[in-house]
Amino acid sequence: MADSTASQIIEAIGGSGNVKSLTHCATRLRFELVDAGKVDQHRLETMKGVLGAVPQSGDRYQVVIGGAVASMYEEIMHLPEMANVGTAKKMTDAEVKAAERAKARGKVAWLDSFFEYLADSFRPILGVLLGASIIIALVNLFISLGVIAGDEDNTSLMFIKAIWKGVFYFLPIMVAYNASKKLKVDPWLGGSIMAMLMTPQFAALSDTKTWGDAVQCVENTTLGTTDCTATVFGLPMQLSDYSGNVFVPLMMAAVLALVYHGLKKIIPDSVQLVFVPFFSMIIVGVLTAFIIGPLGVWVGNGLGVVLAWMNGHAPFVFAIAIPLLYPFLVPLGLHWPLNALMLMNIQSLGYDFIQGPMGVWNFACFGATAGVLFLSIRDHDKEMRQTSIGALAAGLLGGVSEPSLYGIHLRYKLVYKRMLIGCGTGGVVIAVLGWLFPSVVASGDTVRGVTTTAFAFTSLLTIPVFNQMWVYGISIAVAFAVSMFLIVTLDYRTPEQKAEVLARVAQEEEDRKLEAQAAAAPAPAAEAAPAPAAAAAEAPAEPAEPTKEVVSPCAGHVITLEETGDAVFASKALGEGVAVVPTESQIKAPVSGTLKTVAKTGHAYGIKTDDGVEVLVHIGIDTVQMNGDGFTVAVSKGQRVNAGDLLATVDFDKVKAAGYSTATIIAVTNTKKMASVTPLAGKDVTTGDPVIEVEH
Repeated sequence: MADSTASQIIEAIGGSGNVKSLTHCATRLRFELVDAGKVDQHRLETMKGVLGAVPQSGDRYQVVIGGAVASMYEEIMHLPEMANVGTAKKMTDAEVKAAERAKARGKVAWLDSFFEYLADSFRPILGVLLGASIIIALVNLFISLGVIAGDEDNTSLMFIKAIWKGVFYFLPIMVAYNASKKLKVDPWLGGSIMAMLMTPQFAALSDTKTWGDAVQCVENTTLGTTDCTATVFGLPMQLSDYSGNVFVPLMMAAVLALVYHGLKKIIPDSVQLVFVPFFSMIIVGVLTAFIIGPLGVWVGNGLGVVLAWMNGHAPFVFAIAIPLLYPFLVPLGLHWPLNALMLMNIQSLGYDFIQGPMGVWNFACFGATAGVLFLSIRDHDKEMRQTSIGALAAGLLGGVSEPSLYGIHLRYKLVYKRMLIGCGTGGVVIAVLGWLFPSVVASGDTVRGVTTTAFAFTSLLTIPVFNQMWVYGISIAVAFAVSMFLIVTLDYRTPEQKAEVLARVAQEEEDRKLEAQAAAAPAPAAEAAPAPAAAAAEAPAEPAEPTKEVVSPCAGHVITLEETGDAVFASKALGEGVAVVPTESQIKAPVSGTLKTVAKTGHAYGIKTDDGVEVLVHIGIDTVQMNGDGFTVAVSKGQRVNAGDLLATVDFDKVKAAGYSTATIIAVTNTKKMASVTPLAGKDVTTGDPVIEVEH
């Protein structure tokens, strides 16, 4: 079976690997190539379905198809070999995410690796953390509503607590597993070493009644905890509760990687299965118990104390800074250290104070998405409506901001300008209310700001886990409302982006109407013969008046196609014709007929007369690059027009300012089917004056 024209074009252009990007305008495919020298131009020019092939500056290349260019483009993009080829189509969320994070990558390699290490250590367990946070929220809600009793002797409540506490208690083992895997170490080995510190035997070392003088305990008044030290092998070992700790497994996995890969270099392959885990467990297990564990606890506690001091002594700065920083930290993947600190605060202080201000940012983010949803419904933008509904649901119900960020916000940079005001406003509210109405934590201490005893994804479902819930609720509501209001009133798109969306929606609506009309049209009754009377009454259809001339669509000076400077039109690949350098902004139909093509960008129109003459009106040279900016379309595809009817109004000053020629081309694209097509160039004309003579 012969290859399709689409496949042949890609082969002649140098293969899919030679294509950087592919777009199309009203008549031609526009390639950006890796190496234009690989193009087989002769093959393209003699290929059936191709009207011409024109090299451009650099490695750009144009293949002239004519009116069927859109369908040819679709055929090419559906070829299997084109699946991974870059195009000018909208990037996926993953591509937006990668592009945004690339902005902070590459300058300091070790820092890049560090943040990737943190991210990959936490990312696989986000699902269970989210599930546990929702369970916590529902339990707190049911207790506050009196649905279940909150006393400690409620066995049902204890069982439910075990479900979510299992996640946070054994979190160090999960983190150790992921961190080890990231560093190409047997993840079960990392998890096993961390599990050692959480066994009943290790916990029993702090029992002073059992071990007597071998264990010394001192109360830590700053954190409200008791620190114990046991003598093991004649050396002091600081004992800590490692449940919920995340710094220790991260540090342990890094040391384990050094030991593990070092042992693999010196131990023969035949016995590595036994002796690499054996020596790793002994060496890293001892190092973790004596050095890494206590150091990790000290680092985590120290950072928690510093932030707690800041929250207590500069609560305004803290409560406002967190919501304003998060919109920049999350896209770059730099928020993981703060997430680790939240977990550490809960483990060491018994509560966390970062998640309240963080929730303000999240709801400002969701408010911006809600504003986008409102506008998409108003503008009948089906594509953005689907995107924003999914992103808003993920945010409000799951507390996940990534779908909003990568699906919408980073694509339309004006969103950030609106959203940051919402973040700042919500931050001020939580700072003021948090100062005026401090919360009391379990230890009895008074804390400025909103606190929580659980690691919770900040969604609607997790509002009940926050102490001073009403303060938190008002703050996130303000952040949400301000962001949404600013997006709705000021929009999230530039005027050009908005015009492009409205033009696309209008075209889709017109296409839908035409399809509906076609579907509703009665089918011809082919089987039934007409009644004699009716047959006698029928008059033969009048033949269409032959088209003898094509008139100027505007006032101006007529030039030849060669004078336009466009190699494709000058080659007559799209037929014989002329160009008019316009002196007025309105472009009108040069013939009567049906609009077969109306470019979404408003720069090109294809009209077919009743007697089969196909005329192309192309406004300006390369003006497809303007994406409709400056073009106001007055017609739609499938519409019938008469010569002199308005097609479009064009801001030619804007076209000139953008660096494009205003020459408006009128070409008879099926010239080869005509007896003769004679251009009438070299004169000044007004709208409606003949510029092309046609003979059938």
